[in-house]
Amino acid sequence: MIDKREQEYLVLANKYKEAPNGEKKKIKKEMEDLRKLAKSELEPFDRVYLARHKERPKADEFIDHLIREKVYLAGDRLFGEDYCLIGGIGKFNGRSVTFLGTKKGKNIEENLKTNFGMPNPEGYRKAQRLMNQANKFGRPILTFIDTSGAYPGLGAEERGQGEAIAQSIMNSFSLKVPIISVVTGEGGSGGALALGVGNKVVLFENSVYSILSPEGFSSIIWKDASRAREASKIMKLTAKDLLDLKVVDRVVEEDVSFLKEDFAVNMARLGEALEEELKSLEKVSKNKIQSDRVEKFRRIGR
Repeated sequence: MIDKREQEYLVLANKYKEAPNGEKKKIKKEMEDLRKLAKSELEPFDRVYLARHKERPKADEFIDHLIREKVYLAGDRLFGEDYCLIGGIGKFNGRSVTFLGTKKGKNIEENLKTNFGMPNPEGYRKAQRLMNQANKFGRPILTFIDTSGAYPGLGAEERGQGEAIAQSIMNSFSLKVPIISVVTGEGGSGGALALGVGNKVVLFENSVYSILSPEGFSSIIWKDASRAREASKIMKLTAKDLLDLKVVDRVVEEDVSFLKEDFAVNMARLGEALEEELKSLEKVSKNKIQSDRVEKFRRIGR
């Protein structure tokens, strides 16, 4: 159903561009009504569709919108640079922060460079380096997650992909600065969890967070990837499901967005949510920041 609503919306969007000024207000209202209708009809797999949508902003776009005075840092000091897992330091609402993100490409060339949003081990080791640096200088850490999972290729395995993910998770438990992890699109498997050990885990309403993709789940359980829609209903991968299960701490309200410009209001809501969460965490002592994070994930695992 969501793809049908998208086609209807794009027809209206083209009509809006060509309409005389006197008709634009009416068409705009029709577009808003259609987005509300689409939202009311969403099923879990429709949210997977939206989480993967080609017009959904990428990690670098969230960072550009929210972080000022950015300085990107590169390399893991062991092997090389991973262009998928980006990170650096900057200012968020006047405070110094370290930021990290898993970047998907906007076209074929970028997707090849960023490995279709699947980090290599050197990316996770770079993340560890930047997180440790943030801990040393007392900077909060913001992570922006949008990945189907860590890269499972031969080279990645030879360079210790599993070890890099495990070390990233373990390292995150030792840090005494606030960590806020945001799933902006897909949050897939250990590749997402490596950046997801936060004091607060935040999801957009149409983001998904799961142990693997619905296609992978249905392939394993039923030997049939075409049953992904059915699988998504039992995987508890939506923001609401995860909030009910206390796996995530906050869901950012999200309007259904088929065009990049539609997402501006959602970006603003995320900025407000991050500010609120950081303000509350800044009142907590360093030792409690660390111990609360450990206890939070122990509780999830019980």
